[in-house]
Amino acid sequence: MGLCFSPVGEAFRKRARSFPGLINNTSIDWFHEWPEDALVGVANRFLKEIEFPSDELRESVSSHMAFVHLSISSANDDFLRQCRRYNYTTPTSFLELISFYKNLLGTKTAKITDQISRLEIGLETMNTTTTQVAELQKLLDVKMVEVEVKKEATDKLIDVVSAESGAAQIEEDAAKIQADATNALAAQANETKAAANKELEEAVPAMKEAEDAVACLEVKAIQELKSLQNPPPDCLLVTKAVLILRGERKNHAWNNAQKMMGNPKAFLDQIKSYDGDNIDEKLLGDVAPILALENFTYENMLKKSSAAANLCKWVINIVRYNSIFKKVKPLMESADAAEKLANEKLAELQIVLEKVKVIVDKVNELKQKLDEANTEKQAVVDNAEKLASQLGLANRLVNGLADERVRWMANVAAFKLERLTMIGNALVSAAFVSYIGPFNS
Repeated sequence: MGLCFSPVGEAFRKRARSFPGLINNTSIDWFHEWPEDALVGVANRFLKEIEFPSDELRESVSSHMAFVHLSISSANDDFLRQCRRYNYTTPTSFLELISFYKNLLGTKTAKITDQISRLEIGLETMNTTTTQVAELQKLLDVKMVEVEVKKEATDKLIDVVSAESGAAQIEEDAAKIQADATNALAAQANETKAAANKELEEAVPAMKEAEDAVACLEVKAIQELKSLQNPPPDCLLVTKAVLILRGERKNHAWNNAQKMMGNPKAFLDQIKSYDGDNIDEKLLGDVAPILALENFTYENMLKKSSAAANLCKWVINIVRYNSIFKKVKPLMESADAAEKLANEKLAELQIVLEKVKVIVDKVNELKQKLDEANTEKQAVVDNAEKLASQLGLANRLVNGLADERVRWMANVAAFKLERLTMIGNALVSAAFVSYIGPFNS
């Protein structure tokens, strides 16, 4: 069994008096102060937990701790001589010095390291930002070149579109003028044709009357008329008029009329197919006196013979139809010519319009390409402006923090130096706090 007592103060003396057996029945080993080597060895062992820049520095710190501890003994003697007061230093005091030094150095170093870390992170962020700004500047330079290329290509395309649009406008204007002229010709042709058709409408009833008159004729009626030996004079006028229209200029006698009607069916077919459009003017002149007679009417002839009445009706209406047709014919020819010309002009206009359509389609295609080029150019310009804005903000940030960067770098260097000098500063502070307490001013 072992007991350990500190001889410092009155406690040990009082216990020895109160318990004499502590003196009489025990072997007392008195431990003297640790020598310097022991102090250095103990300090080295405890300080191995701390990372020092070098082992030599750890040895120096251990040696200084031993020096401080030993120097306090002479200070205690001076303190006793001057103030008549005792002050004791024990190995525990030395261990407390080491413990306090470790805590103080760890706390201060950790705080300094944290400040260094924060500043280095800030500096790294600044460096990264500076690098990004440089890359952004390079990218902006590339984008500006691309913007210029797009602008140049778009300007060239604008010139092409303007030239093509001008040519297309000229073609469209010419086509419009030609269309107006063609439409005017077509309108004029339609008006002429309408006028001719209106005039021709007057001839249609006459032709219809003539056709109806022929339709009313029967072979039997023609045979009856042909078989008359002494026909009435009015009937002779009818057959004479028919002979004249059939081209007979001289022989208008009854026997020649009978010969004309020799084959009643063939005679009727000839009458039905008679060309009322083209009657010779001489024949019309020869038959005109007969038509001018008051008794040369369908009603009057019907009293003599139904065949003569219908033939009379045919002669009157076929001559009337021819008169109107010859009046209308120039109008019809003019209308046909105008219509033909209008159709030719319409065909020419169609070719022009097709040509204009091809040009307009090409212009529209170019305009579409221009719109796409403008869209692409605008996208590139917007992107470049966005990059320029970002670059401006980044430059302001970098330039604004330039002074801070210098200050932070100086602070990092100072803190690193302080972290190194803190090894000695903490040692002085720990020694002062550990041993100065008992001493007065």
